Amino acid sequence: MEERATPLEEGFDDLAADVSDAEVVLLGEASHGTSEYYRLRARLSAELLANHDFSFVAVEGDWTDCFEVTRYVTGRSGAESARDVLETFERWPTWMWANWEVLEFLEWLREHNEDRPIDERAGFYGLDVYSLYESMAEVIDYLEDLDPDLAARARDAYHCFEPYGEDAREYAQSIRLVPEDCEEEVLEVLRTLREDVAATEYDGDDPLESFAADQNALVAKNAESYYRAMARGNETSWNVRDRHMSETLERLLEFHDGPGIVWAHNTHVGDARATDMIDRGKLNLGQLAREEVCEDDTDVAVVGFGSHRGSVVAGDEWGAPMARMPVPEAKAGSHEDVFHRAGLEDAVLRFDRGYGIADDASVDPVAERRGHRAIGVVYDPAYEGGNYVPTVLPDRYDAFVHVDETEALHPLGIEGGETPPETYPWGL
Repeated sequence: MEERATPLEEGFDDLAADVSDAEVVLLGEASHGTSEYYRLRARLSAELLANHDFSFVAVEGDWTDCFEVTRYVTGRSGAESARDVLETFERWPTWMWANWEVLEFLEWLREHNEDRPIDERAGFYGLDVYSLYESMAEVIDYLEDLDPDLAARARDAYHCFEPYGEDAREYAQSIRLVPEDCEEEVLEVLRTLREDVAATEYDGDDPLESFAADQNALVAKNAESYYRAMARGNETSWNVRDRHMSETLERLLEFHDGPGIVWAHNTHVGDARATDMIDRGKLNLGQLAREEVCEDDTDVAVVGFGSHRGSVVAGDEWGAPMARMPVPEAKAGSHEDVFHRAGLEDAVLRFDRGYGIADDASVDPVAERRGHRAIGVVYDPAYEGGNYVPTVLPDRYDAFVHVDETEALHPLGIEGGETPPETYPWGL
């Protein structure tokens, strides 16, 4: 194991060089509320954007909210600061993006973009599928400026969702009882954008804004599928969501014609085939990136993150106020526990690029199938025994960053959030 490990500060620049030739770099996190994961991803992303011609960052967030960030960092917005944009994020859990760690990276990204041609500026995009109603509203607004007749057609199609009061979960619950859905309506709007709008030349239209409108129509279509699958109460909604992330990533790669970076939870970026997810019929973005998005799985670099103990921001139930919580020492026998007992402290472990390369577990404990901690937005430290995913680490990731003790994220809206943390900025 020691042969694979390099102290973090010593090995981080080497890690950037290792992944710089990839078409897609997927950067994970073991929780949505840990400062070091965000700061290290930001540091690695800045290196790839500044020195290796990477084109964008795509995150586990809503397309509509994150596109306002893209407008800001590419100079298309009148917002005065990244904080002004982040404070408009309303969907729970807001702390995932409205935090000081992300704010620092976005201000760096805007500065990085300033001297670049507008069509070469790096964006910050949302890969997720939740913004059903927000995306429909954006489609209509876009069409109003281009063609009021097309906007009226889109509004008529989306009228199907009106009885549900702009609540996507209410839509899901209703079709569980009455099997009438709005699938054809969202497909019709997507067809309209891709046929009628794409076939027409509009003076002065920004290609990025056109791309965003088409993406919003796609989000609406896939969000409807997601909530319809959720109504069935089975595993398919997870797969709809990660397939949407994969499709969005592929579209961004094509639009930017350059390599991209993804920030998402380990459960999304770490290859599902190396875990027990596959036994439950689940796939994920990391698997799809290796199998479908890129021609060769060696064009994908997956970096996982984890820690032995520390603190985290989470809620004790869905929709609950965020709180700082302790993260107890890792479960005995888990990967995190093994790294701690081996005295790795903060380290980078690097594996060979590509799936299916795990060494014999009898000679390399890293290659043994062990529990790997995964903390969600809902967390209870007293019952964290179930928060471990059986994982063959070198098959799930191409590299792994272990931080022995971590600290909680610094949200803008938590106690003290009005002013920067004492150690801010972190040197990005």
